[in-house]
Amino acid sequence: MNMMENSKTKNIITAIALSLVLVSCKAPMATVIKDEVKENIPQNFNQEEQQDANNNSGTTPWRQFFTDPNLVTLIETALKNNQELLITLQEIEIAKSGVLAKKGRLSPTVSAGVGAGLKKSGRYTSEGAGDATTEIEPGKEMPDPLGNFEAGLNASWEIDIWKKLRTEKESAVAHYLSTVEGKNFVLSNLIEEVADNYYELLALDNQLDIIQQYIKLQQRALEISKIQKEAAAATELAVKKFEAELAKSKAAEYTIRQQITEKENEINALLGRYPQPIVRTKENFMSTIPPTVYTGIPSQLLANRPDIKQAELELKASKLDVEAARKEFYPSLEISATLGLEAFKPSYLVKMPESIAYNLVGELAGPLINKSAIKANFQTADAKQVQALYEYDKTILNAYLDVANLMSKVKNIDQYYQLKSQETKALDQSIDIANQLFRNSRADYLEVLLNQRDALDAKMELIEAKQKQLSTVVDIYKSLGGGWK
Repeated sequence: MNMMENSKTKNIITAIALSLVLVSCKAPMATVIKDEVKENIPQNFNQEEQQDANNNSGTTPWRQFFTDPNLVTLIETALKNNQELLITLQEIEIAKSGVLAKKGRLSPTVSAGVGAGLKKSGRYTSEGAGDATTEIEPGKEMPDPLGNFEAGLNASWEIDIWKKLRTEKESAVAHYLSTVEGKNFVLSNLIEEVADNYYELLALDNQLDIIQQYIKLQQRALEISKIQKEAAAATELAVKKFEAELAKSKAAEYTIRQQITEKENEINALLGRYPQPIVRTKENFMSTIPPTVYTGIPSQLLANRPDIKQAELELKASKLDVEAARKEFYPSLEISATLGLEAFKPSYLVKMPESIAYNLVGELAGPLINKSAIKANFQTADAKQVQALYEYDKTILNAYLDVANLMSKVKNIDQYYQLKSQETKALDQSIDIANQLFRNSRADYLEVLLNQRDALDAKMELIEAKQKQLSTVVDIYKSLGGGWK
């Protein structure tokens, strides 16, 4: 009879388990979208030119790419003190803790505890009547009220039968790795910002020198106009025009000085420090030759650019999240166990094996009716993985366009710089000619002023062209994935 009852019990349990599996396994499938942006990435940045895959400046360490020792020192300081970078490093620590938390769920949870209690059952209850007629020892009745003292270990463990917990851990690992790539992207951006601001500061220094030279030129022109007025070779109008131009130039000098102060403080902010002078050498700025940049081929961006690798890892993590959310539809198996000592008096706890108590329970449970919360979590995870795919594709596309645009800009800014150099030389010569003619009363003061203004504007634009030339090379270096190694 007992064998038949045990057999029936096993059959019932098996039937319940099978029904749980069959009902729960009707889980929805994740959305699948073809990644056409990655698959269709062009072979070259410029279809008219073939790039060499063996030459890629994005793999060059930044200490080899930047040769100005003052700039290198600034970058090193920024890498130690920049607040945004320090915040990103803490995000990595947070993600690392997330991995440990998910890993911990794969192991049993074990806790130790002690407890004490007191219970009084009613006399006219089954439990109270049973205790009243029970002897704990021959001739010794059951205590009333009844104490309870216990000490032992409790353990619980979710068996990862569907590898859901392993999937969650893999997702946490992918997210952690994405934060590492995010840190590399912050490094790359930080180095680019420091270098760009450094070159802008040098350009302002050179523009200040130019405006000071122009002021001296205006002062000499003003003196000549006063002399000519006394000799009746010029009018008071010419004197006033030169005075106005001199005042305008002096005002421009103070504007540039303010820009220099603000630019220095921008660099100090990137370096995570209070305002202080930026050590630099301005004399060789205009003769600085930008390093040659080799772009490699577009597919190398997938391995070189930290933001692309970060987006790829986030996409991987989101896909794993969908997989884990889908497995929530499956039944879960949990085992709990208790082992310890239990007695109604503390002195009886040491009596073995009578005081030993244990409990072992296995539970297979799965959702049957109300699945709305599980469905909502799955739909959220599914939408996020589609969103992550679009973000990944957008990052790839923007990276390609960045390099393509900057390659064109490098060529055009070089041509622009050459033409501005020619314009500056021609206007410098015209200033000498105009001043000579003015001294000999053969040219009007307006011709002198216009020539001087044109020459000033050309020199200012030439300095800006040099700054853009250097900054563009820095930008394309960063766009190729350089700066974080």
